[in-house]
Amino acid sequence: QVELVESGGGLVQAGGSLRILCAFSGGTFNRYFISWFRQAPGKEREFVAISRSGDNGFYADSVKGRFTISRDNFQNTVHLQMNSLKPEDTAVYYCAAGPPYMRAYEDPHSYDFWGQGTQVTVSA
Repeated sequence: QVELVESGGGLVQAGGSLRILCAFSGGTFNRYFISWFRQAPGKEREFVAISRSGDNGFYADSVKGRFTISRDNFQNTVHLQMNSLKPEDTAVYYCAAGPPYMRAYEDPHSYDFWGQGTQVTVSA
């Protein structure tokens, strides 16, 4: 059974940086696309970024140019480097694993496995 575990969240001031990690186990890592989603209180879960095999990632417009997703196929991990953080980036960040043939990668229902989430709080 695939398991995803996020870590690295915390409290940071606006303009600062944070790097969060998703550790994958229990399956064949390179058979999955891995994405980051986030959910703020009272809001729906929203797509942040996706790591697909062989590309540099795809990002939501709200984080493009500030966030970078990276994948390590030896360590079975996916990082999300977050720079120039804003208070509106405050949310619980989740990583999710889905099949490579998915088309609607921005739709949470496309994913089969989810982590428990890590809190990121950006103070003004």
